[in-house]
Amino acid sequence: MTPAAKRSETRWPAPAKLNLFLHVTGRRPDGYHTLQTLFQLIDLNDEITITVREDGVIERLAGAEGVPPAEDLVVRAAQALKSATGSSRGASLHVTKRIPMGGGLGGGSSDAATTLLALNDLWECGLTVPELAALGLPLGADVPVFVEGSSAWAEGVGDRLKPVELPEAWYLVIHPGVHVNTGRVFQSPELTRNSPLITIRAFFESGGRNDCEPVVRRAFPEVGEAMDWLSTHAPARLTGTGACLFAAFASEARARDLARQVPQRWGRYVARGLNTSPVHGHLKAAGAAGPTRL
Repeated sequence: MTPAAKRSETRWPAPAKLNLFLHVTGRRPDGYHTLQTLFQLIDLNDEITITVREDGVIERLAGAEGVPPAEDLVVRAAQALKSATGSSRGASLHVTKRIPMGGGLGGGSSDAATTLLALNDLWECGLTVPELAALGLPLGADVPVFVEGSSAWAEGVGDRLKPVELPEAWYLVIHPGVHVNTGRVFQSPELTRNSPLITIRAFFESGGRNDCEPVVRRAFPEVGEAMDWLSTHAPARLTGTGACLFAAFASEARARDLARQVPQRWGRYVARGLNTSPVHGHLKAAGAAGPTRL
């Protein structure tokens, strides 16, 4: 990559995820919850535009509404990478948000992961994917799955990942228009925290549930209303701690047909399930397989 190319503007996707189930299996002494979940990546993406700077400055030109630059996970990710590697470079970051905030779709974590992967390449840091995942974990429990870049079975706090090849599916995702705070859900005394461990085979044979759903439904009636509506048309489930819920379909046409029936007061997205993150495809297309060992 030439010096001129390094200074040029590059655009990077940051995909959303769904939790096909979410069991809370315990709580650690440090307050973090242990869980089991199956992450399904989907092709609903934020976009991060990055321009490398040679003056070492990290700045966010645009980002999530209401989130100060210093608190934005893309800025924190860039700073973490710079601190860990000693890079003298900086970056101008412009985040175009398409993934709704507070929806349980992992948008902030995905933005952070994309920033780590992109800057690792653009700054020529040479960290491996596992090293980047470990660097991203303090930023959020979902960051490692986006760094690793594949749909995955997850345990621990979401950091013990096993890639899973999921059948092709299309999803209708509904956003009821409320913002659910993850911390509030996990701090609720009503949350079940003793779900028994299951195997991947058991999940595929009998399915699972989302332990956060009863808490979210009681705290946010709008979520319950949307869940009840979707459940009359297809099996519905909450993703993460909400507020978004989803249903799976075998074809895009079926998902879009139901999307047209969703009440106008709710947001709706039709997305295809992905087994590999588009960020990794972007890196490979750019010839970046070496530095990140994809």
